[in-house]
Amino acid sequence: MVRSASDSKNNGLTLSERMVSFFGPDGILSMSGGFEFRPQQQDMARLVSEALSSSSSLIVEAGTGVGKSLAYLAPAVNFALENDRKAVISTHTINLQEQLVDKDLPLLGKMLENGFSVVLMKGRGNYLCPRRLKIALSNGSDLFDIDDLDELDAVRDWAEETDDGTLSDMDFEPSMRVWSQVCSESHLCTPRTCGHDSYCFYQMARKQAATADVVVINHTLLFTMMGANEGSDETGEGFIFPEDFLIIDEAHTLENVAAKQLGLRVSKAGIRFDLNRLFDVKRKRGMFQAIRYAEGVQCVTAMNDALSDFFSLVESSCEFSSWGNECRVSSRGIVEDTLSEYFLEVEKNISIASEKVTNDSNRNEILDLGRRIKGWRISINEFLEQSLEGHVYWVERSKGSGDNIVLNSAPSDVSDELNDLFFNKQNACVLTSATLSVGENKEPMGYFKNRVGAESVNSVKIGSPFDYEKQMRVYLVKSIQDPRSDGYEADLTRWIEHFVEKSKGRAFVLFTSYKLMNSVAFKIDDKIKNMGYKLLVQGKRMPRNKLLNAFRQDPSSVLFGTDSFWAGVDVPGDALSNVIVTRLPFAVPDHPLTASRLEAIEENGGNPFLEYTVPEAILKLRQGVGRLIRSSSDEGIVVVLDNRILLKQYGKAFIRALPNAPIEVVED
Repeated sequence: MVRSASDSKNNGLTLSERMVSFFGPDGILSMSGGFEFRPQQQDMARLVSEALSSSSSLIVEAGTGVGKSLAYLAPAVNFALENDRKAVISTHTINLQEQLVDKDLPLLGKMLENGFSVVLMKGRGNYLCPRRLKIALSNGSDLFDIDDLDELDAVRDWAEETDDGTLSDMDFEPSMRVWSQVCSESHLCTPRTCGHDSYCFYQMARKQAATADVVVINHTLLFTMMGANEGSDETGEGFIFPEDFLIIDEAHTLENVAAKQLGLRVSKAGIRFDLNRLFDVKRKRGMFQAIRYAEGVQCVTAMNDALSDFFSLVESSCEFSSWGNECRVSSRGIVEDTLSEYFLEVEKNISIASEKVTNDSNRNEILDLGRRIKGWRISINEFLEQSLEGHVYWVERSKGSGDNIVLNSAPSDVSDELNDLFFNKQNACVLTSATLSVGENKEPMGYFKNRVGAESVNSVKIGSPFDYEKQMRVYLVKSIQDPRSDGYEADLTRWIEHFVEKSKGRAFVLFTSYKLMNSVAFKIDDKIKNMGYKLLVQGKRMPRNKLLNAFRQDPSSVLFGTDSFWAGVDVPGDALSNVIVTRLPFAVPDHPLTASRLEAIEENGGNPFLEYTVPEAILKLRQGVGRLIRSSSDEGIVVVLDNRILLKQYGKAFIRALPNAPIEVVED
């Protein structure tokens, strides 16, 4: 067995040597069911072990089928146990979190003689705060209408039964009006107010995370905890806990998550929501109603009117792009700040109200809303003044039932911040993903390393164990019309029909545009049915997960999908035998954040198209193609219906980045 450092039976072997043995043909892992020796997995475990042992950073691209999660978990758990350290594992998707916590870590636990503790840490807003629940119940009809009171009663009943007190443990979905009054919030659910309460779910999770050997979180929470230092009150070198080390899986998403987390987001709906918690004009309920504070009610009512006027003025001042619902704001003062005086008046009334209230719990609730209102005021000022250096600013609108206007900012370049956060510490940081390289001729993963500030970090590319020569065939259609031509859509429809028939359905057809997808689906639906196949289209009254389940269960189905189906979708077996890429997935160039990144490259004398647009599209193409072969027994075809991959000079980079499978150019 792999044991702790105190166990003499380590025989003086290093962690790296023991991991090579652990993953070997006759190693401990070979005793588990379904084991298949993979030299690539063994090699990755060795590299991760060496990085952890030397407190170094490492970037590993591990091809599909390597088994990368176990390849980093086994050395991480052993290193944590042997050195009294904490392993922090960050992922982008819930699916991978569930795989780690429900499958991989329990399997590893059976392999190791010494047990270890694991905590899945969620954002605090996912946890019920029992103390706030009591406050909400005591204020009852002053905060909630009849329907909301019924929901609140259901939450109370659930609270008596739940194990972890999180939203995912519920069999119903409470409204945000109710949940916002009972969930954990940073200034209301603290170690001082709730830490002594053994039933406070967030504080319990926090304490468990502080003592756990392995903590699993997502990228968004990682940035939140690094910024707030929520992990521990102790001091010590670490990312979010003293003496921790970090492994970031699905690292290809890191730059965009960082840009979002390091920027601003101010929504009309978000401000309105907080104002409604003070006083909901329509429902005549809220904290000011609960404490019978008439001046506060009048103040919030006036603020609501001013809020509508302000965001209407913002919207009318914008010229939204033809591609989407974003408008870049390139200079300060798109509109006059007409809200600050109303914000300040609300803040003043909150201060007055807090002095009138004798109930400490209600006072704290009101003061916390005051902090939130102040935060909105400061953020709006930062947006209007464009005071955040290196940020791009834009307005976003959503129409329909969720009619909303959002003020956004994000840093155009996050490389310096990420370098400081992750690669400028004494503790090890390992980044991994199946898609980090873009077919570079020289520095492996040079593009990714530059984007995340990891130029000096050691990087290794580990290939897939799958036999793509036998399992996959790639068709590049040369005779199709250029995607920018008028006849492309009709041509595209014809070729989709051809290749769907070739694979007898069982196909993903990946689009870059909802408009094109829906238009082709309308034209092709009857023909697909006449072939004996069922057409499933993203967004047609069926959630993504249900759409995927329907596809898996029907062997004769064809699924049309856009952005979210290019990555994070796993359909092993015969259900998926054909991935059709309709266009090379170039990003829309006039999204404000994309445009600012392109401008920055141009200002530095570079070629924005070749240095950003093409590499990003290659990464996305690799993710889309990666949906096809998910196991050593899978077989199928990949079809690219964009002839630019053959006719343009940059097309060679796309072809170079594809798996090493036979390629057939279709001329007619």
